[in-house]
This record gives sequence, structure tokens and C-alpha cells, in this order.
Amino acid sequence: MSSVEQALWLSFLGDSVATAPMQVFRRLFGPMILACLLAGCIGGRPREPDLTLPHAYEAPASAPQLTTEQLDRWWLIFKDPDLNALEDEALRTAPDAKTAYSRLVEAGATRTSLVAGTFPQGKAGGNLSKQHEVNIGPSANSLFPIGGDFITRSASLPVSWELDVFGRLAQQRKIARANFVATEFDVEGALASLAANVASDYFQATGLQIQIDNAQETVRIDTELARVAEEKARRGLGALSDADRVAGDLSLAWSNLTDLQAQLHATRRNLLILVGRNGTSIDTIPVRNQADEAPDVPAAVPGDLLQRRPDIRESEARLRSEAGTDRLAHLALFPTFTMLPALGMQSLTQPSVGFIPPATLIPESITTSVGYWTLAGSVSQPVLDIPRLLFNAKAEDARMEQSVIAYEKTVQTAYGEAENALVALDAGKRAVKILVVGEARAHRAYDAAQRRYAMGLDDLTTALTAEESWRTTQAALTAEQVLALQRAVTAYKALGGGWPAQVTAAQTITVKNQ
Repeated sequence: MSSVEQALWLSFLGDSVATAPMQVFRRLFGPMILACLLAGCIGGRPREPDLTLPHAYEAPASAPQLTTEQLDRWWLIFKDPDLNALEDEALRTAPDAKTAYSRLVEAGATRTSLVAGTFPQGKAGGNLSKQHEVNIGPSANSLFPIGGDFITRSASLPVSWELDVFGRLAQQRKIARANFVATEFDVEGALASLAANVASDYFQATGLQIQIDNAQETVRIDTELARVAEEKARRGLGALSDADRVAGDLSLAWSNLTDLQAQLHATRRNLLILVGRNGTSIDTIPVRNQADEAPDVPAAVPGDLLQRRPDIRESEARLRSEAGTDRLAHLALFPTFTMLPALGMQSLTQPSVGFIPPATLIPESITTSVGYWTLAGSVSQPVLDIPRLLFNAKAEDARMEQSVIAYEKTVQTAYGEAENALVALDAGKRAVKILVVGEARAHRAYDAAQRRYAMGLDDLTTALTAEESWRTTQAALTAEQVLALQRAVTAYKALGGGWPAQVTAAQTITVKNQ
């Protein structure tokens, strides 16, 4: 217990020299006043997060800054109709998208339920009972017989209305809304990941198709080399070992082609699952055999991440929720004032009693009905729970600090991801340009070596070495082209793109109506 808390305890619960009336006052109202003072002293507000960011990314930017609309649907920048169709389909029908939209509907209903719980509550009730009495013995007065049906009816509407004197209920509403906003941004992050995964797999399929085309060309070339080597060996112009060596390379080329075809099959199947079309054939997934140039590195401002990244927005909302929870822990020390109004009605129907003659003049039963209303109130103060509540408040303070740290880390991580993605994209584009020149020269060298081998001017080793150099450079170029496209996807996602709000809202309404 801090020195401030100790002083407050001694001030309100101590002082043996105080007068008797003052001691009575302190015993009755001291804990309540103490709780209020302690709650005010402890605080319950988060410290300001440290969001220090550099003024610019340490990466070259060769394109204008992207607009919000371009980042929302960044896949349109690639100008690929097949990719656009897959992205739109995924945002509508993908299992991950449907799950995300359903979670958003759930979060909205939960928020509304929690907010409604902070307003006056009450349950209408009613009761109906019937009791039949029979006179089984001599009556004390035969003129007033006992017996008959007794019917009781009652209805009531008690209401419990907590007065929000210290803002406890307002905090609960803020927490509910902050939790919903956090879920909303979590859903947007899921949509951004979905869009990025679809594009990445699509470009991966494109790269595999290019490699398959190259592998088929390798099979064709190795088949021709094997034919030439065997013809030379048959005529005595070459060694039989050369033909055997080419035959081994041809077997390896066939094996590589088969493996690439299996990889492409798996990638296309994964795309079908990703977009929600698992029951259809893989042939319905279009695959290109040419990798386009990756878009330029977009210009970006670090501060834009705070407005664009769903994970940052989610972390910010969770920080607000934790701040509200922490404030609630401190407000638990305050007294609670509750109004308890009620409305009701009671009705009793019982047999009539009276002289037997003349019986026709006496009604069989008499009904008595009354209505009532009550107005009551209560106040409660956690007197003996104050030490426990104080430590609960301190624990919430610690959790709030952890939320602030988590938010700061999320911001720094987002900045690092964005900067690294832009640097990697720029490096990939430069690597592609270098490999394009190298592949062209290696291909010319291979063509020359093949012609010289066919004319008998070079041996087989020279021809195969030239082919291996070209194939290696060609494979590296294809891999780098695909990687550059995938790095562009990563960069757009890192900048906070890929979750168009209009799609989210439309799909949420669709899920509600299903």
C-alpha cells in the first residue's frame, strides 16, 4: 500500500481523539469516501504510446504515391483480367472470407447486446393459480359454508435501473464498441491476407507454367542431342559414351518436367480451395506462361500506416478497450446506486359466503382486483472488498501498460515490414533487369555451341556446358520474375492495402440475410 493510500486509511478510519459523532460518521461513510478518493488517486488512464517514426522509408520510390482506391484494390495495378476475376471471387465466396464476414456479424450482435445490457432491465412476470377447497366436516357456523374455487392472478414488471453516477456504464459501452472495432479491423486484415495469398499463388502458378514450358523445350533439345549423339556413334564419328550421357540428361529432363507438372497441379488446386471452388476441375484456373514486369516501387509515407494497416488499427482499438477495462477496475471502488421501480396487478376470485336463503340472491363468487406500483432504491459499497479491488486495479494497470507496449511494437513491426518489402521489391526489379541481359547472352552462346556440335566443330561437353549455363540463367530469371511479382504483392499488403470497405459491408449484409 502506497503512502497516499495509508494516509487516506488513517485519515478516515483512525484518529482516536475525534468526537463520537465524527467517529460514527467515519465508520458509516469513511469507506465510501475513501474508495472515491483512492479511485481518483490511482488514475486508470494509459500513457501516451511512443509512435516515433522516420520521415521517409529508406527505399527508393520511382512511382507516385498510391491513392486509397488503388491500395484498396491493388491487384488491378497488374492489369491481369484473370487475377482480377479470382480476387473478386475470393472476396465473395472464399471460406476464409465467409468466416470473416460471419465473425463481423457475430461481433456486431455481441456489441449491441452488451450496450443494451447497460440500460434499464426488467422481466415481465405473471402467475395464475387455482385452489379448490371442500368442506369435509361440520362448519362452525352452518350459515357460512366453507368451500369452492379460489383463483389467484398476478402480473408484475419489476425494473432494475443502475444510475450511471460515476460513468461505469458509459465505460462498458465504450469497451463493447472498441471490441467490435477491433474485430472489424481483424476481419479486414483477414481479407487483406486472403487477397495477397490468391495473388501469390496465381503468380506461383504462372512461374511453374513458364518452367514447364522451359522443361518441355529441354526435353525436345535433349531428345535431338541424343539423336545426333547416337548417329555420330553409329557412324564412328563420336563415342558411344556421349550418347549414353545425353540419354541420362534426357531422363533427368523428363523427371524434372513431371515434378513441375505435379507442383502446378497442387498450386491450382490450392487456388480452387482458396477461392471456394474446390469441387471444380483445376482446368478452370487460368494459368499464363509469361510473367509480366512487376510494378514500380510505390512512394509511401510512414505515417500513412497508422491509417491504413488493419493490424495497427486493431491494436489501437484493443488498447482503447483495455483502457476502458482498466477504468472499470478503478470505478469498482465507487458505490453503486440502483433504482428499483415496479408495476403490478393482483386479482383474487373466491367463493361468496352468506345466509343460505335466499340462495338465488347471493353470487357464487367474488373477484377482488388491485393494482400497485413501487419505487425503491438501493446503494451498495464494497467496504470489505476494497483491498481486493485495489489490487485488481493495479493488475489492470499492468495489463494496460502491456497493451501500450503491444501497440508500440505493432506500429514498429508494421513500419519494418513496409520498409523491408519496398527494399526487397526494388532489389528484385533490379535483379530481373540484370538476369534478362544475362539470359539473352547465355541463349546466344548455347545456340552457337549447338550449331558447332552438330557440324562437328565442338565436342558434346562444350555443347552441354553451354546449354546448362543457359538453362541455369533462364531458371534464375523465371524465379526472379515470379519473386518480384510476389514481392509487389507483399509490398501492397505491407502498406495496408487489400481490404476494400465497400466489399466488407456488402458481404456482411449478405451473411446476415442468409
